[in-house]
Amino acid sequence: MSIQTRRIQNTTRGIAASDGAGVQLTRLLGHPQLKNLDPFLMMDHFASDDPDDYIAGFPPHPHRGFETVTYLLAGLMKHQDNAGHEGVLKAGGIQWMTAGRGIIHSEMPQQENGLLSGFQLWINLPAQYKMIPAAYQEFEPEQIPRETRDDAQLKLICGQTSFGNRGAVINDYVKAQFWDISLEAEKSFIEPTSSTATLMLYVIEGELEIEGNTLRSGDLSALSQGTEFKATAGNTSARFLWISGEPIHESIAQAGPFVMNTQAELKQAFDDFKSGRF
Repeated sequence: MSIQTRRIQNTTRGIAASDGAGVQLTRLLGHPQLKNLDPFLMMDHFASDDPDDYIAGFPPHPHRGFETVTYLLAGLMKHQDNAGHEGVLKAGGIQWMTAGRGIIHSEMPQQENGLLSGFQLWINLPAQYKMIPAAYQEFEPEQIPRETRDDAQLKLICGQTSFGNRGAVINDYVKAQFWDISLEAEKSFIEPTSSTATLMLYVIEGELEIEGNTLRSGDLSALSQGTEFKATAGNTSARFLWISGEPIHESIAQAGPFVMNTQAELKQAFDDFKSGRF
């Protein structure tokens, strides 16, 4: 079978947005220019050393029908939910929450100054899993597996690489892959891909060249379909997020914190929340 190399299809730097109780962030996915990339619904990047931008955090709020992934690069974030679960997410740690049939949780910064930086990704759930019990998977930085290649270091949050190594998070709903990749200057990273999977990249540091096009720090790129990915770092090292998943190909009915398949299911979600059935 011939190799089909993935190319850059759409690149955005996102739009300025505010969420929670006034947290200032960049909405990379989930805005008019890039509404969603099945199965991914939204992706935010928050990064500021001004506490006024983040200190109000994300007070208690509900979710149903999808998963939220919080990956922290700097700072501390406390989370707790109405099922009695709580913890503090540290820099380099991951929280992967399957909202399923419903949960109410909060995410509040545990610092009064300094840099708070990280990402939140929303991943849709197939219809058959939307009403499963809510669940958390959390891992400290040192619990997340690493993979070392000749010119690259991979932090494996979720999914299996072509080398056979698996990430910390177990998730088979959309065969998700979430990797934090550091690539040496002027070196290439090559990885076979599922021909049907959605693949997007976010450049944290440096530059990446992909099939003659350059991505820079702050760029989120959706890639074309293909069976192989190849990227080369610029004249300095590069760091980027690799996020992949199989499309669901189902209708989406979304309003605020609820993502279902039909308007009737969406109305039921609001009714259940208002009636205290979460």
